[in-house]
Amino acid sequence: VIYAVVIPTLGVNLCEQYPELSGWFWPWLIFLCGSGIPCYAVLLLAWRIATNIGLDRSFSEENAKMLLKISCLAAGDAGFFFTGNIILLLLNMNHPGVVLASFGVVFVGIALSVAFAALSHLVKKAAALQEQSDWTI
Repeated sequence: VIYAVVIPTLGVNLCEQYPELSGWFWPWLIFLCGSGIPCYAVLLLAWRIATNIGLDRSFSEENAKMLLKISCLAAGDAGFFFTGNIILLLLNMNHPGVVLASFGVVFVGIALSVAFAALSHLVKKAAALQEQSDWTI
């Protein structure tokens, strides 16, 4: 809903209020929609992890790999968002204040990437312990 309705609507409203920004509409819309693609991939992976947890396979190698993929997607999206903002700034389609504000988004993306990488490592260790425990019993 955000990428399909809210962002285009806000963009159209901005173009109506500030006609001098109308040339920025499509580059920004493509950029923001491109940054949403990893978000949808993360939702799919999170759904698969939740399904595994529901099937009582919480600590599995598969979940650890999916958490690592989520970590890579978060880092890649943060890098894409940072690079895209810098490119739009160099093309004179961005404001330096927006670039400074985007550092917050990049920081959150990197923090999530680190958190999911650590969680992946812990799930991998727990899966190994669970497998070892299953063989013991």
